[in-house]
Amino acid sequence: MRRGRLSLAAQAFVLQLIVIALVIGIGAVLAVFDARRTSDRTTEQETIDVAVTVAKVPSTAAAVRSPDPTALLQPVTEGIRVQTGMDFIVVMGPDRTRYTHTNPAQIGHPFSGNIDRALAGETFTETFTGTLGPSIRAVTPVRDESGRIIALVSAGVTRARISEEIGNQLPKILSVALLGLLVAAAGSFLLSRRLRRQTHGLAPDELRVMYEQHDAVLHSIHEGLVVFGTNEAAEVVNDEARRLLDLPDGPVHRADLPVSMQRMSWGVVRDEMHVTGDRILLVNQDIVQSGRAPLGTVMTIRDHTELRTVMGELDSVRGFAESLRAQAHESANRLHTVVTMVELGKHEEAVQFATAELELSQNLIDRLLAAVGDPALAALLLGKVNQAAERGVELTISEDTALDSTAPLSAHEAVTLVGNLIDNAIDAAADRAGGWVEVTVRQQDSGPGGESGPPEPSALLVRVADSGPGMSQEAFARAAERGYTTKSDHQGLGLALVHRLVGRHGGVIGTERNPESAVTVAIPRDTANNAVRQEQS
Repeated sequence: MRRGRLSLAAQAFVLQLIVIALVIGIGAVLAVFDARRTSDRTTEQETIDVAVTVAKVPSTAAAVRSPDPTALLQPVTEGIRVQTGMDFIVVMGPDRTRYTHTNPAQIGHPFSGNIDRALAGETFTETFTGTLGPSIRAVTPVRDESGRIIALVSAGVTRARISEEIGNQLPKILSVALLGLLVAAAGSFLLSRRLRRQTHGLAPDELRVMYEQHDAVLHSIHEGLVVFGTNEAAEVVNDEARRLLDLPDGPVHRADLPVSMQRMSWGVVRDEMHVTGDRILLVNQDIVQSGRAPLGTVMTIRDHTELRTVMGELDSVRGFAESLRAQAHESANRLHTVVTMVELGKHEEAVQFATAELELSQNLIDRLLAAVGDPALAALLLGKVNQAAERGVELTISEDTALDSTAPLSAHEAVTLVGNLIDNAIDAAADRAGGWVEVTVRQQDSGPGGESGPPEPSALLVRVADSGPGMSQEAFARAAERGYTTKSDHQGLGLALVHRLVGRHGGVIGTERNPESAVTVAIPRDTANNAVRQEQS
């Protein structure tokens, strides 16, 4: 994929650096302004404290009333100024005349600044440009014993000193800001590396295109796709999966899947057959891993219903062909025998041999055609007799077999139902010497019922017994969920297909092991009852 543009991780890293630099820069500027504002408030309070302290000292009022206030006050105020860090302490008369000043040349000159509020008895602060430049100053009155204002005291700090103090703090502020920028940049870099691993270094537009392609593929493919994370909720379910599994709209959980797919192991699955209510599904599953840590599973589902139907029909045709081949082979043997007996002059013996074999076959054919109203089902039963004989199994059609039609099953469904049951029975009986299979297909006519019970509905009954060991109830129930077999070379879909067909028509199927192994199927033939049963199932 093209890498001409910055990846999402790189773009996020650059954007984070810009934002962090702006935030830290703005924070540093605000810190400087805050330090300046704090310094101003602190300076105002300090100047007030110094001015009030000087004004309230009794010696200050006494010196003001002396003949030479400067001589008494100048050394004292300069000492206090040096100790307190003030830039000036000025004691003045009510007429603004300075008695003290940091610059002795200014003594005797009028004070430059506002004193009206102090003359009114108030202590206040202001920022004013005086002889030493812009400064923050406090002005307070000096009172005598009677409370009369006899002088004023002003203490102040120049802006230059305040700026110098803030400048001394600036390296600390910048150092903290730079350290914060370095820490934030390191965090952004680590986050960018993690994001790069998760996005595989793709740019945002590449991720967008990949998402759109991914979404289009999920909706267009003709295979079901279900992706589970480490929990039971599906993270991805495409349209085909919802159709094949009859899943509802909205979130999907593992409990929403067919029972057999809920029990799948949390591992790799290859071409596993599952039978749902009306479909045969081929399921594959792979594990999604990041390194060695499992992140979830990806399940793909293909619909094999039509394929399996065609294969079933092919198996039926193949069985008919094998039966015809066996019959042709057997007929050829009988014909050669008859010809040889004629050549040997055993004419009566030849006639007896030919008519005896023909009578046996014809009797079976006549009985099946008379008892079974559907030609396809009759042909199936006749073919299975010969097929079982080839495998050393005696297959008999019970005397009470009688059926006018296969309703409510179609001819194809009847062949699927009976054929699969007979095939499973032949497989079970062929494993033992002297194996046998007995098939009964008949209809149960509706009856009047008991004194208090409803009338018995008419039904299609199928019973296939064999000399095999039979199946337990657990194994028989498991066979209903998906393809099940004890033979490694068999797909094991026969009983699952039978269960699906019986359930679709509202019938019941069961198995028994005593006194003999048998599978019985009853499908209601009454339309109303059949519909009710389908609803209940």
